[in-house]
Amino acid sequence: MSPVGEDSTATRVLVVDDDPPLRRMLARTLAAEGYGVSTAADGAAALVEVERVAPDLVVLDVTMPGLDGLAVCRRLRAKGVAVPVLMLTARDSVPDRVTGLEAGADDYLIKPFAVEELIARLRALTRRGEDVSQVVSYGDLTINSQARTATRSGRNLELTGRELAVLELLAREPSRTITRERAIEEIWDGGAEPNVVDRYVTRLRRKLGSPPLIHTVRGSGFMLRS
Repeated sequence: MSPVGEDSTATRVLVVDDDPPLRRMLARTLAAEGYGVSTAADGAAALVEVERVAPDLVVLDVTMPGLDGLAVCRRLRAKGVAVPVLMLTARDSVPDRVTGLEAGADDYLIKPFAVEELIARLRALTRRGEDVSQVVSYGDLTINSQARTATRSGRNLELTGRELAVLELLAREPSRTITRERAIEEIWDGGAEPNVVDRYVTRLRRKLGSPPLIHTVRGSGFMLRS
């Protein structure tokens, strides 16, 4: 719960894990990398801490007693909190990874992991929100990249960080085709299969509702068009 480091301008990371030695190690390591770090030992404390510190990133253990990481992530998304979430778990099967992503996680790291990889993934999540203007609007759609929120006709859209990133990429260049390759390069740092974009677009279409905003450009990609 107590923050590590005092720099108010640093990227704020909330580390949630019920393993005290791992939690302390991650807090020390991330603070040494220049992050402002807060910690929580369980899911309930994590929800309180998100409200208190408004972190820029969340490192969230999946398996915890009581409110587990999946439930925490679902509750954050249901409240419209689109902060990027990196899940930590010992479960490495495809169904487990899919469950985490469907709960609203943006990335997934299997224990045991190299700290260098964790830091690289956090930097990649951070880069997605850098060097862009704060608010993008198109028709009845409004995206606030700093607050990580999106609304349509005043209705809050419960989006994950990557869903928000895909929607923002389309909204910044409306009526222009965004290829799957470009989306993967900018949002997944080139590390995903082409069909992952289709899955995210399907989820976005469902959440955006009618009339449809995202249209398929056959053989190429997608565009935002009213």
